[in-house]
Amino acid sequence: MAASFLPVWFIGNAVDASAVLITASLGAFIAFGMRLFNFGGEGQIYTGGVAASAVILLFQPVAAHLSGGVSALVLVLAAAASLVVGGALGAVSGALKQRFHADELLTTYLLSASLVPLCDALVTGLFRDQSGNLLASAKFAPALTLTRILPPSNLSLSFVGALALVAVFYVYLTKTGAGYRFSVAGAAPGFAAYGGIKAAAYTIPALVVSGALHGLAGFFFCAGTAGRLHIGFSGGIGWDAIAVALLVRKKPLLLIPAALCFCALLSTAESALLLRGLKLETKRFIEALAIFIAASIRLRGNNRV
Repeated sequence: MAASFLPVWFIGNAVDASAVLITASLGAFIAFGMRLFNFGGEGQIYTGGVAASAVILLFQPVAAHLSGGVSALVLVLAAAASLVVGGALGAVSGALKQRFHADELLTTYLLSASLVPLCDALVTGLFRDQSGNLLASAKFAPALTLTRILPPSNLSLSFVGALALVAVFYVYLTKTGAGYRFSVAGAAPGFAAYGGIKAAAYTIPALVVSGALHGLAGFFFCAGTAGRLHIGFSGGIGWDAIAVALLVRKKPLLLIPAALCFCALLSTAESALLLRGLKLETKRFIEALAIFIAASIRLRGNNRV
């Protein structure tokens, strides 16, 4: 009987993982659009998830007494917290680049990495569920998590949210004047200057949006996938997001199939790891190979241009 649920469980979990990856990849994609590298995705996802979880845990003791509308409002506040924290990290790196010409590759990475120990301390201290042995918070109340849409898998409304975000940014970048100016400023700064578009003015907004989307990916993971906050949950997601963003080049809609394929690949690697007794390094090798292929495709395309 349980075996009949396995396909649904595996497929649902793979699609659910893609929701987090799509959102983070969109953040990396926005930074790439301005020829910027946001290497702080891992830390931004982590801090965004911690901020969102802090809001949820604040209301956890009274979750059973909250109406549906209030529960939804708490989730909105948690999502907003993740956006603000991630965006703030991006804003700092953007300001350093614009004011002091600091390399955003280094500042995004170092700033985010410096906050990881603080997040670890919060997870293992203030937010930890002392009744269990896991380095994690207590499970969030069902009313304070995103609705599951394909039980018994983890697939939740986060996937719908990720699709909506891609659609919104696709329309913005391809159908609006502001999006056109953003694209031109990133693709051809010299040409943009002739049209009165100051490319440098988009540095901070691009990194703010990139950081905010990474932070929101942390909210999707904690409130959707895991239903709790646990230590180091962002491990690998930020780097996978860069690989996916490299693959799609300038076509945001391709983030969806690219992320789905990437998650299917990783899910297959994990299944082989569990069922065939392969070593953990095998999964890491597959991840590294996927990132290498993505970078190669991107570089080959740039050379043709």
